[in-house]
Amino acid sequence: MKIRKHHNLPEVTRPNLVEDIFPYDLPPLIQFTDPVVEYIDGKPVQFDFSSVKDRDIVITDTTFRDGQQSLPPYTVDQMAHIYDLLAQLGGPNGVIRQTEFFLYTKNDREALDKCRALGHKYPECTGWIRAVKGDFRLVKEVGLQETGMLTSCSDYHIFHKLKFRSHKECMDSYCEVVQAAFDAGVRPRCHLEDVTRADIDRFVLPFVDRLMEMSEKVPEALTAKVRLCDTMGFGISYPGAQLPRSIPKLIYKLTHDVGVPGSRLEWHGHNDFHKVHVNGATAWLYGCDALNTTLFGFGERTGNPPLEGAIFEYVALKGRLNGLNTLAISALADYMRSIGLPIPDNYPFAGKLFNVTRAGIHAGGLRQDERIYNIFDTEKLLGTPPRVAITDKSGADGVAHWINEFFGLKDEERINKIKVHKLARWVIDQYEQEGRLTTISDQELAAKAKEFFPDYWAKYKAGK
Repeated sequence: MKIRKHHNLPEVTRPNLVEDIFPYDLPPLIQFTDPVVEYIDGKPVQFDFSSVKDRDIVITDTTFRDGQQSLPPYTVDQMAHIYDLLAQLGGPNGVIRQTEFFLYTKNDREALDKCRALGHKYPECTGWIRAVKGDFRLVKEVGLQETGMLTSCSDYHIFHKLKFRSHKECMDSYCEVVQAAFDAGVRPRCHLEDVTRADIDRFVLPFVDRLMEMSEKVPEALTAKVRLCDTMGFGISYPGAQLPRSIPKLIYKLTHDVGVPGSRLEWHGHNDFHKVHVNGATAWLYGCDALNTTLFGFGERTGNPPLEGAIFEYVALKGRLNGLNTLAISALADYMRSIGLPIPDNYPFAGKLFNVTRAGIHAGGLRQDERIYNIFDTEKLLGTPPRVAITDKSGADGVAHWINEFFGLKDEERINKIKVHKLARWVIDQYEQEGRLTTISDQELAAKAKEFFPDYWAKYKAGK
């Protein structure tokens, strides 16, 4: 029989708000205590995730490449504006280190030129081409230092799509193109398409091993990078999962058995199984330094790791902003909406209603201390204070919170729920007597605020 440990209830008279983990002026921090043990090839391997604080983990962006594969093409001006905001968001330390561009059309090349003309150091502009030697002409013409190239690596692609007769024939073909990149003075970034469905031991590891050997013969600035593409979203973060789906095992084998530095590894995921963000964070933890993302997750089929999610994961792991301007996330969301791209209202960090509550009990908590029902200081980090949408479920607490936010009342100035009883009664009557089914709009509430609170209107709204 298992012995149950007894827990005494101590005398606690002061709240423990766990502020070392939930500082409020930052997103909740991710802290680690004991190392994690993962069994690889039958042997225990320890991973100390706390070391991520000292590593140069970065975010890379593919909004203009994979992101465009799910959307109508951006115009040149739209791409330049988005790129400018990405530079503001990533800050001077290059947390958003790179972004990539197609190079095939006149529109692609004009957009690249306009973005580079802005003069931002970060994100660095890179290219994307097929694994075809002739495509390096495009890279050389535009003067890029690095380009991604497609090196599909599962047997579904090698044998069924590309029609190679053997792994060797495929590897030789890819390596010819890598050598062409070296000869052209361009750093190749090999995109291992469908790696989580590939033959890891018999193709992926030998291919990457050969890339490392080839890289030993060129200057450091040209050494090949490896992008791990979880093309179908098959990757799994769980300890103990088998290859090829195991992210921990895959990264360990590449960094430990093949010797790829974490600084030359990049994770690129897809969201087919709702794992895209956690899989990207897992890649960071196990030694892959770069996480490839798109704005708001827009990407092929189900999308890619959302850039704004990676931003807050980065801060949570590092415990600091490191130059990030998170207010640019809201500016990017506003701009995306202005050009007709859909962001769901409840989408984290960027949706119009992501921190808007309709529940009266939640509104009551917000009125007493917004930390009770707000994930972090969203006004400071995103420029969007928590709000209340008024329905028949809002109650007097919800109405009071709306009124205080509408008039901008702070501390002792704030109106309590007793003083809003007339407006709260009007709200209830809309549903009980008028049979209303929709949320009451801000415009309707503003008109009633002017009617029921003329002194506050004269003081805070007149002339605005």
